[in-house]
Amino acid sequence: MVSIKSRKQRRDLFNNPQHKKRKSIASHLEENLLIKYDKRALPVIKGDTVKLMRGSFRGHEDKVTKINVKKRTVEIEGITMTKADGNKIAKPIHPSNLIITKLNLTDKWRRKKLERGLSDETKKEIEKEAKEQIKDAEEERKRKEEEEKALQEEKESEEEPIEEEKISKKPATKKTETEEKEKKKVTKPKKVEQKTDDKTKPVKKKSTAKTTTKKKEAQKKDKTVKKTSKKTIKKKEDNK
Repeated sequence: MVSIKSRKQRRDLFNNPQHKKRKSIASHLEENLLIKYDKRALPVIKGDTVKLMRGSFRGHEDKVTKINVKKRTVEIEGITMTKADGNKIAKPIHPSNLIITKLNLTDKWRRKKLERGLSDETKKEIEKEAKEQIKDAEEERKRKEEEEKALQEEKESEEEPIEEEKISKKPATKKTETEEKEKKKVTKPKKVEQKTDDKTKPVKKKSTAKTTTKKKEAQKKDKTVKKTSKKTIKKKEDNK
């Protein structure tokens, strides 16, 4: 039950759940649709063609692209506004400023609601129009898919030559590596000769070191012999 009191109406406007708020996002029908469907207003859905009746875009007629249930606004194709940073975004419009000129009949539940209390002729017309709209929607969907595929193929074709260049570069690097290894192999004997020369030099040093150590040992033995001989001589003299 809808209350007459403005206080309760405002309370419902802000506190109602979203499935009830969705019904309040409604616009008036154009005169020919009003006579055809015997309804004054209907909830706006995505795909309805709408005409703007107020504001700077007055007279603009295009399809609805988005419905914001939380803010109770509608976005329409071609109606944009510029932000402070220069970016363009869709301008939100209140549904009370719109008139529905063509209904989107692809939804079967909406068709059932419209057909209530109407004659058989109007029901047939509604079904015929719905079939045409469904066919047009399928054609648009296919066209978009083909465009997306074409864009993907173009991207892949641009990426393929880059991969081929990488593959062609790889064997060249391998060849250079093998050539460097062969050069190293060729230069190895020279290094070996240098090593042999280096080895011969420290051998002489070792021999000299050995001789010096032998001389020192011999000198130490001589000293010990002399010391022992002196001691023995002293002992003999004492004994006498």
